[in-house]
Amino acid sequence: MASSVRERQLISLKRMLNFNQPTTARSGSQISEPVWKVLVYDKVGESIIAPLLSVKQLRDLGVTLHLLLDSERDEITDVPVIYFILPTTDNVKRVCSDVANKLYESFHLNFISAISRQNIEDLASVALQHNSVTQIARLFDQYMNFVSLEDELIVLRSSSKSQTFLDLNNPTAKDSIIEGFIDSIVDGLFSLFVTLGAVPIIRAPRGNAAENIAEKLDKRIRDNLRDTRNSLFTVSVDPGGFQRPLLVLVDRSVDMATPLHHTWTYQPLIDDVLDLNLNKVSIIETVNNVKQRRVYELNTPSDSFWNKSKDEPFPTVAEAVQSELDSYRSSEEQVKNLAETINDDEEPTTARLTSAVSSLPVLLERKRVIDMHTNLATALLDHIKQRKLDVFFELEEKLLSKSDSSASGLLELISDPEAGTPEDKLRLFLVFLLSPSGDSISDSDLESYSAALSEAGCELHALEFVKRWRRISRVNQPGSTSSLYSGGGIKSISMFSKLVSHGSQFVMEGVKNLAVKQHKLPLTKILDRLVEGKSDPETNRYRYFDPKILRPTESSSNVKPKPVATNDLVLFVVGGGSYSEYHNVLEYGKNKTPPRRITYGATEMVNASSFLGQLDELGKLQSPQ
Repeated sequence: MASSVRERQLISLKRMLNFNQPTTARSGSQISEPVWKVLVYDKVGESIIAPLLSVKQLRDLGVTLHLLLDSERDEITDVPVIYFILPTTDNVKRVCSDVANKLYESFHLNFISAISRQNIEDLASVALQHNSVTQIARLFDQYMNFVSLEDELIVLRSSSKSQTFLDLNNPTAKDSIIEGFIDSIVDGLFSLFVTLGAVPIIRAPRGNAAENIAEKLDKRIRDNLRDTRNSLFTVSVDPGGFQRPLLVLVDRSVDMATPLHHTWTYQPLIDDVLDLNLNKVSIIETVNNVKQRRVYELNTPSDSFWNKSKDEPFPTVAEAVQSELDSYRSSEEQVKNLAETINDDEEPTTARLTSAVSSLPVLLERKRVIDMHTNLATALLDHIKQRKLDVFFELEEKLLSKSDSSASGLLELISDPEAGTPEDKLRLFLVFLLSPSGDSISDSDLESYSAALSEAGCELHALEFVKRWRRISRVNQPGSTSSLYSGGGIKSISMFSKLVSHGSQFVMEGVKNLAVKQHKLPLTKILDRLVEGKSDPETNRYRYFDPKILRPTESSSNVKPKPVATNDLVLFVVGGGSYSEYHNVLEYGKNKTPPRRITYGATEMVNASSFLGQLDELGKLQSPQ
């Protein structure tokens, strides 16, 4: 059976598209022919389906037409329809309109999360009024309100415009609005564990949104467990699947440096520079002197290069792309030379031709993948050279690892008109200010840096927010996070051995060949200390919740630190996750003995530009009018 969150959600999705029947084959090797149907989804449903099923796979599952709920749709009275939507009032009204107009033969209604009793009654009333009761075949709560981007990566909000950190920290927001955001996060996490079929143990820090989320999630799971006839957690988990997992909720404010930090590995660099969303990235390419936007889809089954290279340093990826390109050219040359050896008596000609023809589709797909990564790596290299991203990354690593506490070169890089954009320079200084190296900065030095940033064209609202946040955090939690930034660093390798030939696709001249030193990022350290039962000022703030304790007391949430028995961990970041953090957490899990199976989750994945924009907006909102 499936073990990863992504595989489990995919099984649930395929079952839904098979009218909520198992998609197993009949006796024998052939699978029964699918029933043709229409699929109607809202934006949320679309974002859940997109990373899991391609258009071809939908077609194989019998979906002949897939449409947005809000689009203009024609009447198709001889085909059943499957809806996959959030149970919002507006969505239910639109479904009621479709039922009243009898757009389809039969309606199979699948709600991404639980529909309210009021909305069910509204739907039933419309069906009765228009004599359409028999057309509503099924109604299901699917509990799939999260997006599986990869086997170990889930998010609750898919849009690159999501701003959870801003939403939860907005000083002008009404309590009811913030409660709504928190309830939506709780709903997504509840859906996650229903999909896993497991009741988690929950750890969350006191005094922020993560604690509120933990309290509400704990109550919701406990209430569901009390209703034994309708409990959603009665599904037995297979031995190869999840044990009872540990859910660690953390707030983005614990480590704001990591999402601002310039990156150097492949997937985080793509997200930082090119903006990765729902496993898709777009770049501007020039074809016949005409610029056009090209969209590439990553993490496809045929792209083994991505799975091998997404967490590798960029110079290593560039060398690997070049090696793949050389290997492909060699294979292509062998096919071209077939004509010259057509009369070779060592092997029958027919067999040679059959072998060559059968290898062509594989060769063409291989070329497509290589071309995609060549274009992506070329686009990244252009940004690295133009903005000197290697220099920014190197200096930030030194600051965060305390290997350059004097911040030498910081003011020089900020003042260099040839280095980076104003955003790059502001990110650099904020990383310095949030790192241990920035703890001892004097007020006069801070003014000097602020003046240099202004001179470089930087807006300083984000800086004002971070300065205010540092002052408050030092009062509330003095010294609790200082130990979280350590152990990092980089080393420089002398040459790009495979990229110095004249035939190389990549001209790496002027780019540093930096290798990242393995270390734990702050949230990885928190996870490790909670799992190992280590006591320190930061982890001692984490409360303990067990939804299986039906009558919890105050003392039950204040347990003493002790090692965790389970190997299944979920780290969830409230306020936005980062790909650098994601890979760091997975690397930690792989290196443990025995290995820990970790799922990294976040309200959404944020790149540096998005997170900086949220800090900037918070700075504006908190500035005196």
